[in-house]
Amino acid sequence: MSTDTIDRPRILVQRLLPTAQMPRYAHTGPYGDLAADLFAAEAALLAPGATLAVRTGLAMELPSTHGALVEDRSGLALRGITTLAGVIDPGYRGELKIVLTNLSDTEQMVAPGHRIAQLRIVRRIEAAFEETNTLAEAPRGQGGFGSTGH
Repeated sequence: MSTDTIDRPRILVQRLLPTAQMPRYAHTGPYGDLAADLFAAEAALLAPGATLAVRTGLAMELPSTHGALVEDRSGLALRGITTLAGVIDPGYRGELKIVLTNLSDTEQMVAPGHRIAQLRIVRRIEAAFEETNTLAEAPRGQGGFGSTGH
């Protein structure tokens, strides 16, 4: 599939702070990145075990057909910094703040311009949930989390 035929939703981005950087893909094209980098717009100090909402200085207008997920950056995850609360609904127009938690035992500094998360654009699907008394049997059966033994 050529890049000309790929669906590219139009997302309007408003810069709320002069230090804010537009989301961007480090690698583009047929084998490009799945998510765009998000950057800190202000400094933040994460104490061990602390959780903070770090400002990106950006607000977005997602189309009604799409939402976004905030994902970890692997380099930060290796240092013990993970993201939480990562769903952005299409109707949200406020500032994107990235909820970071420091799982390490050392203080972590985030500087303006640091890549702090990744933004993955996803299609919005509204499911119809229907209550039932039984479910069809599946090969996995009722095995739960970790049922494969790994």
